[in-house]
Amino acid sequence: MTSTTTPSLPRLPDEIHPHQEESDTHQQPNENEPLLGRPGDAIQRPNAPMYRNLYLGTGILSQTGLLLLLLSILIPLLTHHPLLPLLVPHPILQLTGLLVATEAILLLQPTTKSLPLAKTRAAKFHAWLHLLSFLLFLSGTVIIETNKHANKLPHFHSVHAYLGVATVSLLGLQYLFGFTIYVTPSVWGGEEKAKKVWKWHRYLGYGVLLMILATTGSAAWTDYVKGQLGVSRVGVVLGVVLVAGGVFPRIQLGKLGLREY
Repeated sequence: MTSTTTPSLPRLPDEIHPHQEESDTHQQPNENEPLLGRPGDAIQRPNAPMYRNLYLGTGILSQTGLLLLLLSILIPLLTHHPLLPLLVPHPILQLTGLLVATEAILLLQPTTKSLPLAKTRAAKFHAWLHLLSFLLFLSGTVIIETNKHANKLPHFHSVHAYLGVATVSLLGLQYLFGFTIYVTPSVWGGEEKAKKVWKWHRYLGYGVLLMILATTGSAAWTDYVKGQLGVSRVGVVLGVVLVAGGVFPRIQLGKLGLREY
């Protein structure tokens, strides 16, 4: 009688094999385990195109939320008459900034140290996209403050206004923080010491994203949006929740220092 053996399934770096038992994935947590879900649920695969990171796992929820926010705010804004030249650019720039910042996060999240070239490439795009988002947010803030000054309106009269200025300020610090760690690690005492503070850049980044989303959501309660544009609060709140619901479950515990990485 001839006996046969079943060959073991090959295991790719940072990838849970599709035929692996589900119970095994829970018994063997690793550094690539996401905040919610199983290890490998939101990990960039070898040879996978980088754009796939944008909708991998729960990323599709974020894309849906961004689309909902754009439709909920821009349609009432652009169909409202008269169009105010110093007001219309503000929400357009801020929404574009949110879009760019979210895509920057989604692009880098699934990368791992086992695929260093893919991680480095995504990190470069991440940095440039965040620089663009910061410039968009800053431009939108300058425009709305110019509008208030030109029309002799109070500069800080709502939660949205306070959140907006605080968020732009933190975003600038966050970009500077990440830039010095990645480009000039000597500021932190060398590359090894810079790596040790990298997780705090991630913590701060996710905190700033929450502030951006809170600022976006609070816009639906401002006097102008509430009184004249007729923006759907349900659409705005649902969009904000979907964006957060797509980003945060994909957080790799190892990158936050909650698993060996």
